[in-house]
Amino acid sequence: MKKTILLVEDEKSLVAYLEPELQFEEYNVITAKDGEQAWNLYQEDKDKIDLIILDWMLPKLDGLEILRRIRRHSKVPVIMMTARDYIGDKVAGLDSGADDYITKPFDIEELLARIRVIIRHQDDTKDNQETYQINDLILNTKSRQVIKNNQDIQLTQREYDLLLILLQNKNQTLTRDELLDKVWGIDFDGQPNIVDVYVRYLRNKIDTDHHQSIIQTIRGVGYILRDDNNA
Repeated sequence: MKKTILLVEDEKSLVAYLEPELQFEEYNVITAKDGEQAWNLYQEDKDKIDLIILDWMLPKLDGLEILRRIRRHSKVPVIMMTARDYIGDKVAGLDSGADDYITKPFDIEELLARIRVIIRHQDDTKDNQETYQINDLILNTKSRQVIKNNQDIQLTQREYDLLLILLQNKNQTLTRDELLDKVWGIDFDGQPNIVDVYVRYLRNKIDTDHHQSIIQTIRGVGYILRDDNNA
């Protein structure tokens, strides 16, 4: 089945170039020329959209605002596309929930490769499981709720993504590099210790009544989410 891409870009010449290239690669393409149109199209077709290529600088609503709105409701993969090449901008985009980031000008083959990687990862990790549980901690992927002792735990997007990956690999050690790739993306340019920072954030929220964290450090390697039966 063909994948559907929402291409959000206000530069007509770039859309005229990218749209046929994507169609040639057997993608269905929906285009939006500004942030307001993109948001409306997303709401209308969100069940059909498999990936979004989102320009940062847009009329009416900028790309970062669109991304933040989408992330309140969906984990659909998003590639940020922009002429801005500052590390701070990349971090802001990734921290707001972008899966990848490409800087203009770029080679079409690079963009197509990034799309293939994201879609392949999406297909590989897609399953029918909606609920993950470890001890008294429950994560529901459909409602995006995290519950501990029957109380809601409020997580940021990045904290939620990290916890989900750990739950999906319960009782398995994940290296810091693996967590960086799965949660922050393969092209993250920040410091590797960002994993340690977010593990600490998670522990502060989910381990309030435990003398030992369920997220255990494997010294020199990474982390493992271990339930009581495997402690």
